[in-house]
Amino acid sequence: MTSSNVTRRDFLQVTSVAGSFLLGFRFPRRSTAPSFHPTDVPTDLNAWIRIAPDDSVALLISESEMGQGVLTSMSMILAEELEADWSKVTAEHAPADRAKYGTQGTGGSTSVRQGYEPLRVAGAAAREMLIAAAAEQWGVPATACHAERGEVIHGATGRRLSYGRLAAGAARQPVPEHPQLKDPSEFRLIGHDTKRLDTPAKTTGRAVFGIDVRRPGMLVAQVVHCPVFGGQVESFDASAALGVPGVRHVVEIPTGVAIVADHFWAAQQGREALTVTWDEGSNGRISSEAITERCRTIVRSGAEARRLGDVDAAVAGAAQTLEAVYQVPYLAHATMEPMNCTADVRPGRCEIWAPTQSPSGAQAAGMRITGLPAEQVLVHTTFLGGGFGRRSESDFVADAVHTSKAVGRPVKVVWTREDDMRGGYYRPMAYNEFVGGIDGAGWPVAWVHRMASPSILGGKGWLRGPIDRAAVEGAANLPYDIPNLHVTWANPELPIPVHWWRSVGSSQNAYVTECFLDELAVLGGKDPVEVRRRLLGSHPRHRRALELAAEKAGWGTPLPAGRARGIAVHESFGSIVAQVAEVSLHDDGAPRVHRVTCAVDCGQVINPDTVRAQMESGIIYGLSAALYGELTLERGRVRQGNFHDYRVVRMREAPQIDVHIIAAGDPHGGIGEPGTPPIAPAVCNAILALTGRPVRQLPIRTVRM
Repeated sequence: MTSSNVTRRDFLQVTSVAGSFLLGFRFPRRSTAPSFHPTDVPTDLNAWIRIAPDDSVALLISESEMGQGVLTSMSMILAEELEADWSKVTAEHAPADRAKYGTQGTGGSTSVRQGYEPLRVAGAAAREMLIAAAAEQWGVPATACHAERGEVIHGATGRRLSYGRLAAGAARQPVPEHPQLKDPSEFRLIGHDTKRLDTPAKTTGRAVFGIDVRRPGMLVAQVVHCPVFGGQVESFDASAALGVPGVRHVVEIPTGVAIVADHFWAAQQGREALTVTWDEGSNGRISSEAITERCRTIVRSGAEARRLGDVDAAVAGAAQTLEAVYQVPYLAHATMEPMNCTADVRPGRCEIWAPTQSPSGAQAAGMRITGLPAEQVLVHTTFLGGGFGRRSESDFVADAVHTSKAVGRPVKVVWTREDDMRGGYYRPMAYNEFVGGIDGAGWPVAWVHRMASPSILGGKGWLRGPIDRAAVEGAANLPYDIPNLHVTWANPELPIPVHWWRSVGSSQNAYVTECFLDELAVLGGKDPVEVRRRLLGSHPRHRRALELAAEKAGWGTPLPAGRARGIAVHESFGSIVAQVAEVSLHDDGAPRVHRVTCAVDCGQVINPDTVRAQMESGIIYGLSAALYGELTLERGRVRQGNFHDYRVVRMREAPQIDVHIIAAGDPHGGIGEPGTPPIAPAVCNAILALTGRPVRQLPIRTVRM
């Protein structure tokens, strides 16, 4: 990632609008850009602080709120340095606007990591400008004043002025080039549990998700897509569908056939009445078995992702060796809110309302389809009922824009869950071959990891060079001090669309690497914690998380009969997470996870409550995948379609989860994704301890003692 050489004066811009104080700022992000001017179109993200005469402080956030708490966390950072009254702080989604905000997209657990320093500087600058405005009004030195909870106070006399009363005057003050940031010991918000700003609206039903959008004259549509990836419409008969009461239009769009009706159920009935003949192309012969065989065939021809030492000699000279094959399936994102988008395409204007992780991508889709320039394509980001990476694609947005353009009315396109599960984007499957060796004392000395999995970057045309960094993350950067190591990756180049899934490559590579490490520990007669502690000598943060999780879980202490513990530690998105799972088996062999102990090191913590919530969320999400998650293909079609055959963990199955946060001033790490990778290996390693047999393929299904 490149950096941007931005002076603090360039970084901060100030404007006065209708008595409000607006402070603009730049996030140095993604690529180098020129200094910000109102007419520029920079690549960096821009945002605006707004202080109104009623003392309210609003922050427009370019990131999407999908349950991860970003609206609150980023507002906390701003309010901390601004010395705002938290009860008067609000946050809202910013519109898609490249001229102000640059490329807008939420993913990779980057929001707070990238926004922390810029938001602090912006808040501190605004605070100093408000103090300067008060000092000017009182005729006293600014150094004699201080800000506190939305007011500026003159220390000698106790006089006070609220931020709202100072807003217009503050807008006339010069922007401080080097505003003084608070010492962390002075933080009142950052690092403390804080109630989320979006909770009241979600509790009362006032929050608007994409599925809630209503527009005057709006129609509702469903789009029938080809059941085989890459297939196209050959012909269709709309007569029966048009006979359904409420169905207004049946139109072909590039991705299929749209049934447009007065309401969802009319569209659904029209869909059932529609007759479509598909040209399935060559992909109609694809099956899960053929995909696995393809990966098995090419896995040893992969490109080198990492090499240390002389692996061949180390394997040949090892006291004992072990070979294993690990497999993971395709996975759906399975968001609770189905894919949906509302579009209104009129002459010279396209307006989009979408629960999207990529407002810029949604705007680009509207521009591409309508031929309109960016300023005539408006995107309103709603709340998202789960994202997990899926909503950073814009295929569902394109469906809505195409359909609205075809019928000349505002149209809400709603995908069913089956539509998304059988025709969306997926976490890639992966086939892994391992060879490991231990020395005479039982310690690992050789590690060979060959993997074959579809390329996310390649599928988007972004692959540069022989290695997809998303495919090998969590494997090529294995933290363990094994002196001889070799990691390769091969691309099977399959026609199944793959995309970012919560924690991306780490979601699968944590499972395979942590489980194979436990197999080597068993081979050498070593305790899994002791093996990791020894091999993490050059990674003290990993070791610290490992030891905290083991301590809090009571590692080594007796458990009830029929239970065992498993451990895993993994770094992703700049955060280290260690988890211990306590597991038993039902009479039918199905695993039961009773307790998960989690230690997380994500550096500076903004809102501990959000950190705990995201760890719990990531654990449940990853546990669902480990126990049940699997998409299989037959005749080019995904077999699974809804939660009856793509199960998730239910409340009665959810384990007790204890989260312990390490906040030691380390660099910021992400928090939305890192909780997911360690749970599958922790559970599987507990099963290995319980049964003596490794779990080398997910989902776990049943296990026999």
